[in-house]
Amino acid sequence: MSGHSKWATIKHAKGAADAKRGQLFTKFVKEISIAAKAGGDPASNPRLRTAILKARAANMPNDNIERAIKKGTGELGAATYEELLYEGYGPGGVAVLVEVLTDNKNRSAAAVRNHFTKSGGNLGATGSVAYMFNRKGVIEYDSETVSEDALMESALEAGAEDISSEDGVVTVTTDPNDFANVLEALQAKGFASISAEVSMVPDTYVTLDAEEAKKVLKMVDRLEEDEDVQNVYTNMDIPEGLELDA
Repeated sequence: MSGHSKWATIKHAKGAADAKRGQLFTKFVKEISIAAKAGGDPASNPRLRTAILKARAANMPNDNIERAIKKGTGELGAATYEELLYEGYGPGGVAVLVEVLTDNKNRSAAAVRNHFTKSGGNLGATGSVAYMFNRKGVIEYDSETVSEDALMESALEAGAEDISSEDGVVTVTTDPNDFANVLEALQAKGFASISAEVSMVPDTYVTLDAEEAKKVLKMVDRLEEDEDVQNVYTNMDIPEGLELDA
């Protein structure tokens, strides 16, 4: 048990809201397209394979996935997205990482800065908070639908690093390079995940009071609603019993 479950709890709490936005498929298209630039065959392109697995875990149709691959390889017009990482601090001193895929760097920089400022946060220099996070594969399961013992045995056998359980969510953590193999091995054994992605997991967490926590979550929402923002990560530990605003 390494404490990754606190991250899982945060993501799990936000998962339903994310799904309602209707923007997930757009983000997946960008992610798949930029991964496909290095080659359109998932078998020889681990990054593309991971992006496809993530999209399929969110029930993205195969036709959408195929079109995204063709955009990346240039068959449907080349994708011109640039990858950017913004770092800074949110309310309560929480560390915030923002991953962006954009076709207009100036637009994205201005938008992200505005989101930070409006939320009471501030952008930091490159490297100011990234060192607090590690890239990990994170696969989540509903504890009511899986046997934790059986999942643990299968996950470790497949090469997972860690398994933790908290608030009804069982989290399997992997090295990013092993993510696809572990996820596919668990799928083959019938374990259906509620989310699966390669993400930035914090080393330690900052505990905030309820009001500050709500401010951070509103900031994350604001950032995630931006069309150029792919992912937002924080090192906030959501207070127990926090009631999120509707």
